[in-house]
Amino acid sequence: MPKKLLLLPPLSASSTLRVPRASPAARPAMNAARTGYRVFSANSTAACTELAKRITERLGAELGKSVVYQETNGETRVEIKESVRGQDVFIIQTIPRDVNTAVMELLIMAYALKTACARNITGVIPYFPYSKQSKMRKRGSIVCKLLASMLAKAGLTHIITMDLHQKEIQGFFSFPVDNLRASPFLLQYIQEEIPNYRNAVIVAKSPDAAKRAQSYAERLRLGLAVIHGEAQCTELDMDDGRHSPPMVKNATVHPGLELPLMMAKEKPPITVVGDVGGRIAIIVDDIIDDVESFVAAAEILKERGAYKIYVMATHGILSAEAPRLIEESSIDEVVVTNTVPHEVQKLQCPKIKTVDISLILSEAIRRIHNGESMAYLFRNITVDD
Repeated sequence: MPKKLLLLPPLSASSTLRVPRASPAARPAMNAARTGYRVFSANSTAACTELAKRITERLGAELGKSVVYQETNGETRVEIKESVRGQDVFIIQTIPRDVNTAVMELLIMAYALKTACARNITGVIPYFPYSKQSKMRKRGSIVCKLLASMLAKAGLTHIITMDLHQKEIQGFFSFPVDNLRASPFLLQYIQEEIPNYRNAVIVAKSPDAAKRAQSYAERLRLGLAVIHGEAQCTELDMDDGRHSPPMVKNATVHPGLELPLMMAKEKPPITVVGDVGGRIAIIVDDIIDDVESFVAAAEILKERGAYKIYVMATHGILSAEAPRLIEESSIDEVVVTNTVPHEVQKLQCPKIKTVDISLILSEAIRRIHNGESMAYLFRNITVDD
């Protein structure tokens, strides 16, 4: 027996279709849901989510519901447990020792949020990985540029980071990058936690770090010293792509082409430019990873008469035997921020101290979401800083 269809009467020209309207009290809630924001942590380890929790506490928000884990075969899986449609999403990703896993977690979460129709996806990456691989090396590649392209393809539309190893890295990205500075927090630590800091001198452990040291010295109204002639090779001494292909024995040369021979570099004996005798020496840098160069610099400063030695850096990666080497060295204290988790290293070496920078990151998130200017976070910061 055929089913009967229920037919609605056609609308006449004068008739109108009435749609129930939301009450005025309900409208703000709908708008808030449509233009809200969520903060997620892309880390699968509990130690790495500490910074994300500090940031959300300052924002008065809850950490987004998600699950990030590694399967038995080593693959990374990300599951978003709440709706993000039409919202601004911020992914906080601190970089542990397993850098490649952290990068994959960030890429997969960004892509998951993109496919979930998030309006804007901002990556909060306090320490940007592969930032030291931002120059062409002999038969190598600029890995930092590759990572920037991958992040854009995954769906990121903005990045908040801190103290990039080279400021020119910002040019690798096709979207905005806010390169915040940790120096205000480290300067405050020097003024409040180092007794008699007026008797200190700011030290650059190599000429490459002289600009950063000069910035600290001028702001604190202190003297400046530079260690020159250190034994290890700096990044500028490494072979780059312009030396490729290598020289071939018995290579044919055009008879009319005679290029001048480039003289090989020879490092001078180690010298300290500046007076550190009877002073507190404060070595400043952006990254402290392999600490051999810092330990060697501390020994030189001790020989030149410095009676106390501090090391200040934004990113405390502290790889390999760094805690043990610091503990056995002439360094009195190493001060780093919490852009990279280093709680295990602190247990191994009580000389390591931490400065919290969650305040500036949370303020950056708030300003970006509200469409406010970021200029307040860059007060008195020049191009050379």
